[in-house]
Amino acid sequence: MDISHIKTAELKAMLQQDGTDISALLQAMKQDQRVSVAALAERFWKHKCKEEQERERVLQMYSLETAYYNEAVYHVAGVDEAGRGPVAGPVMIAAVILPPYWDCPGLNDSKKVSPKKRDLLYDKIMAEAVAVSCVSKTEKEIDALDIYHATMQGMYDAIDGLHVQAEAVLIDAMPLERLSMRHESIVHGDAKSASIAAASIIAKVTRDRLMLKYDEQYPQYGFAVHKGYLTQRHVEALHQYGPCPIHRRSFEPVKSMTAGYGEYNVKTDP
Repeated sequence: MDISHIKTAELKAMLQQDGTDISALLQAMKQDQRVSVAALAERFWKHKCKEEQERERVLQMYSLETAYYNEAVYHVAGVDEAGRGPVAGPVMIAAVILPPYWDCPGLNDSKKVSPKKRDLLYDKIMAEAVAVSCVSKTEKEIDALDIYHATMQGMYDAIDGLHVQAEAVLIDAMPLERLSMRHESIVHGDAKSASIAAASIIAKVTRDRLMLKYDEQYPQYGFAVHKGYLTQRHVEALHQYGPCPIHRRSFEPVKSMTAGYGEYNVKTDP
């Protein structure tokens, strides 16, 4: 293939065109005397290798789902939560059923994904998943049930809320013994299962967006930054302003700060 008359910018466009014989073109580019052309070929090849490695990584995250797919069980729901640890705001629980071997580069445990990438993944999951359900358990429900049982109930509710019934369920860590369908509780499941990872993205993004709204309502606490987790700034705000209505009364240090005062200890104005 003679490419000596083709400009570098045109070669770059050719690499992106359908129908191009990529292997022949790359071979010709590597043999081209122009440094810019050889460099372009090298960059393109490295990019393609990274894409393939990412595709393989995501494919490996379907190993748990594959056990069900091999039995013609295709509606496998992944379940995860976001917000068990904070002292303010709800815990959010999501259930997601993905198409088998759904191609989604970047899919991973939400804690390993940047906020910008999480937003992009959220949009893709919402648009292309077989079914998505996301429920919230408020700070009042958490205080009434405790965080463990509030999260557990939220997982049952999220599964029940799927508009396509799950045939099997993969859960991040939490045992859900009352489920009637086949199910597994997986420790660190959000890093091992594509379905659980997708649920972790939905739960995390949904909760973070809600905490941004709470930040507008209670700006003195910094919810937009720490999302309700107990950072030093959050501790200082609690001591300065007292708890606000979305703080969990059963969590320390809020519990000690509100003991004997009930709602009268709440300060909501900056």
